[in-house]
Amino acid sequence: MGILKKAGAFAVAKKVYDEARKPHNQAKIKRAVAKVQERRQRPR
Repeated sequence: MGILKKAGAFAVAKKVYDEARKPHNQAKIKRAVAKVQERRQRPR
């Protein structure tokens, strides 16, 4: 079962990597990162 679990994890990681390489998804990621950074800089 260990091999199947690793193969499944690899398949998921590959899908995430492939999706992250698409230009429209890169823009979404950059907006999300900027939003988080903005929230962290605000005083509480």
